[in-house]
Amino acid sequence: MKFKEKLSLVPNLPGSYQMYDKNNVVIYVGKAKDLKKRLSSYFNREHTGKTKMLVDNIYDFKYVVATTEAESLLIEINLIKKYKPKYNISLMDDKSYPYIEYISKPYPKLKISRYLSVKKKDNKMLFGPYPNAYAARRIVNLINRLYPLKKCDNKKELCLYYHIGECLGYCSKELDNNKVESMEKEILSFLRGNDKILKDKIMEKIQNYSDNLNFELAQELKQELEYINIISEKQRVDLSDLINRDVFGIYYKNNYLSVDVFFLRNGKLVGHKNDIFSISSDLYDEVEYYIAEFYTKHEIPKEVFVPKELNKELLENVIETKFITPEKGTKKGLLDMATLNAKINYENKFKLIEKDEVRTIQSNDELKEILNLNKLTRIDLFDNSNLFGSYAVSAMVVYINGKPMKKEYRKYKVLLEKNDDYHTMQEVIYRRYNRALMENSELPDLILVDGGLNQIHAAKEVLSDLNLSIAVAGLKKDSKHNTNCLINLNEEEIELDITSNLFHYLTRMQDEVHRFAITYHRNIRSKGQIASVLDNVPGIGEKRKKDLIKKYKTINNIIDAKDLTTILPEKLAQSLKEYLKTLKDVNHENN
Repeated sequence: MKFKEKLSLVPNLPGSYQMYDKNNVVIYVGKAKDLKKRLSSYFNREHTGKTKMLVDNIYDFKYVVATTEAESLLIEINLIKKYKPKYNISLMDDKSYPYIEYISKPYPKLKISRYLSVKKKDNKMLFGPYPNAYAARRIVNLINRLYPLKKCDNKKELCLYYHIGECLGYCSKELDNNKVESMEKEILSFLRGNDKILKDKIMEKIQNYSDNLNFELAQELKQELEYINIISEKQRVDLSDLINRDVFGIYYKNNYLSVDVFFLRNGKLVGHKNDIFSISSDLYDEVEYYIAEFYTKHEIPKEVFVPKELNKELLENVIETKFITPEKGTKKGLLDMATLNAKINYENKFKLIEKDEVRTIQSNDELKEILNLNKLTRIDLFDNSNLFGSYAVSAMVVYINGKPMKKEYRKYKVLLEKNDDYHTMQEVIYRRYNRALMENSELPDLILVDGGLNQIHAAKEVLSDLNLSIAVAGLKKDSKHNTNCLINLNEEEIELDITSNLFHYLTRMQDEVHRFAITYHRNIRSKGQIASVLDNVPGIGEKRKKDLIKKYKTINNIIDAKDLTTILPEKLAQSLKEYLKTLKDVNHENN
């Protein structure tokens, strides 16, 4: 009733609307073909689940009138990115899938590429996506083994690949263009779906190895042939037109939406993706937003199959590709199969996802109340790691609405030379938030440090110098190194019930930042160990040492490398391998 007068003024026009809580925080953004009808629907009927939670927290609403529904959707996408409202669906899996990219100029080359946004007009020769990154790497490695593509970065001298017949000597030799064109044609034919051409090539190599009594290499290729056969069988879809398509199947129950996306490339099913989340508004509006946001991170195919209830004209205006609802035959069977998978995934995962979401929302709200914060959407957590003061590092992880946002994670190699947690925290907090100010990037509602008052004071001092008002709290451990209390904004210790959802919520985040920091510390330490070993090798100066560490990362990788001559002269490369093998054997005996 309190919105009755305001609702009477809302026009029957398309647009985007924003819901606010009592702290004037945007908690939901939506779009509508008719703003008046949509906004009224929140207040003139009973709701359940996440929609009820949303409505119970609405203190005010605003709206932006648009000229078209497509414009409404674009406004909605931009406002959700800006405000990150807690009741909107959140595509937390923001990783980009790998593609195989073929590069023809200046030399023929294959590589694994990841693109957060791939437009059709880019004209890149991309094949995929491959939800299974292992499969993409294995295919690239196999093609490189079968065909003499360019594999190294050397631009002057013939390398090992040329001498073992796996490169045409692009750096120094005059190339046979007919041979290169023939090779390129075969590779592209396979990547576009012609399995036979690669299978024949593998059989030819197997026969060649067998004739030369090289049975070990023949066996390796036989295993690759079996792998290609398995992949081909899994991908088999009876479509003869070889058009790149995505297929969206949806299933909705108990206020939860399950979406399954099939990726079809050149008539083959190369993989699929599933998401499940609770929704707070009209089902099909939510699906349309999901699809529009999905294609800001993934390649846009030539066709997209969707359920008939979706507004295909709207999606075509926003995404600029063809949206179709097949009515019969194999294509309808594909849409039905995606829908069935969406249902099966819902049934398999619903209970766990519902429990985790409720637990996360409640814990985040409880933390907000305990710390007396008006808003708690983004949390930045910090942890330091060192070994007796050596190779000191720090790490930051980010949680938004209780979910980890891995693209926001940051690693810091600490410049301070002594083991000093206070000044380490000061250095890292300054570097993180001074840069945020310079770049005008998003700031957190709360900073959590993995430590007591010492680290809280260090963080507060730097934030004060930067004129930033960000809440800082700490997680303190007991004598057994187990987290037992939260230090609030007034620097008071609040004991945590180890059986509570809040305790598990905080320790989950604490474990994640600790894992991230330790992993980075181990990598830095490993590189430091390699550097100290390389310092003892005559002929390896700073530049060569840096290049070796960057490319190979570990001593074992250097020992196993076949292309050391891209960095070192042949004799020095051989001497280095012998030295490292001897060193490794001695260490093994001593251990």
